[in-house]
Amino acid sequence: MCKGLASLPASCLERAKELKARLRILLQKPNWTLSCFKIGKNKLTLEECLKWKESFEKLLSSKYGLCAFTAFLVSEFSEENIAFYFACEDYRRIKCPARLLTKAQKIYSEYISIEAPREINIDHETRDITKANMQDPSPSCFDQAQHRIYMLMAKDCYPRFLHSPAYRDLLCQAKPSTKATSLPQLEKKV
Repeated sequence: MCKGLASLPASCLERAKELKARLRILLQKPNWTLSCFKIGKNKLTLEECLKWKESFEKLLSSKYGLCAFTAFLVSEFSEENIAFYFACEDYRRIKCPARLLTKAQKIYSEYISIEAPREINIDHETRDITKANMQDPSPSCFDQAQHRIYMLMAKDCYPRFLHSPAYRDLLCQAKPSTKATSLPQLEKKV
């Protein structure tokens, strides 16, 4: 029968604690969709929400789109994908060789190494290539892994996001922009 938690490997206990913490965060913020969009005077518009359907790039280039997509990934327990993607973007902009090495090691240990705390889902070959690239870190050493994660999000997570209740709720909550509503009125007057 069950011998209790003490018989589980330490890595299982750590993962269980991490999942418990994530669930606690989700339970405390059930209406995440609105929290991202109350930033400053700018409000989320219906037109911006609809642009996100045009392409994954347009979703990521939108401040609100990125926030909504990240919140969606958190709800699916896969936010490590977007975190890794942007960690690689930041890494690529580093100019100082000493900082490049330190940041490369941090990214590798956090996302790539086996049993990493936020391990991303990449194939064995990509993991091996990235590990080999770590021997002499360059701004492009994570390119293949980053591309794999980008494609995973674009082909898997992004379509699920667009069909999710969260995205549909955003469409319902978003207001048409004043520019869009005033144009038909101007056309009638002319």
